[in-house]
Amino acid sequence: MDLDFLSLCGLCAAAFVAGVVDAIAGGGGLLTLPALLLAGLPAPLALGTNKGQAVFGSGTALLTFARSGKIDPARLKWLFAPGFVGSLLGAAAVTWLAPAVLRPVVLVLLVAVAAFLALRPPLQVARAPVGGNPALRMVLLALVVGAYDGFFGPGTGTFLIIGLVTLLGDDLTRGSAHAKVVNFASNLAAMLLFFERGAVVWSIALPMAVLQAAGGVVGARMAVRGGDVLVRRVVLVVVVALCARLGWDLLRG
Repeated sequence: MDLDFLSLCGLCAAAFVAGVVDAIAGGGGLLTLPALLLAGLPAPLALGTNKGQAVFGSGTALLTFARSGKIDPARLKWLFAPGFVGSLLGAAAVTWLAPAVLRPVVLVLLVAVAAFLALRPPLQVARAPVGGNPALRMVLLALVVGAYDGFFGPGTGTFLIIGLVTLLGDDLTRGSAHAKVVNFASNLAAMLLFFERGAVVWSIALPMAVLQAAGGVVGARMAVRGGDVLVRRVVLVVVVALCARLGWDLLRG
């Protein structure tokens, strides 16, 4: 499937902004997935192509966080593997659904996730976790959110940050950094499965990936320097606008 030059430029611009936003606060998929759907891609191809470009953004953001010393190596085995397995299960579920069923499901989920991200209260920084096994909490969080990411995706980074802050007592920057471990694992797994099923349009995904990767580097550096407040405001504006647009699309059928 080919797009005209202006449409592809618009998708690349959305990918760059999504990379910046996703590296810091999560929710980048709330930009790229609707953009792909509005460009005319069927839901299965939109989901697959979105993963094809998102894996590069999450990968570069993860490397940037690692180089800045924000990643705890001891956590990698508890976050990467469960995120990878969960995403494979979620992405497999997508391939079982008929396109006619999948598109309305995707649109409803987009509105629901956008509303949640817009209305959620601010995170409490470095709240100490209560009891339990930290490794088990990480495995369950990565498995569940990874499955969600493989099936759908938008908001994954934000859900992971919320989980890491709430369950493990991370501050926002540390939570953003470790969220990228799961996010990269889940994006990689879903991309591989969608690729095997022929659901990634690489002529669209690769140009978006270049801009997504650049945005991921910029966003990770902003997060390290304390850019959460600014990006949270950007996310709120974006998700409110998306809710309005998607609500209009649903009303028009």
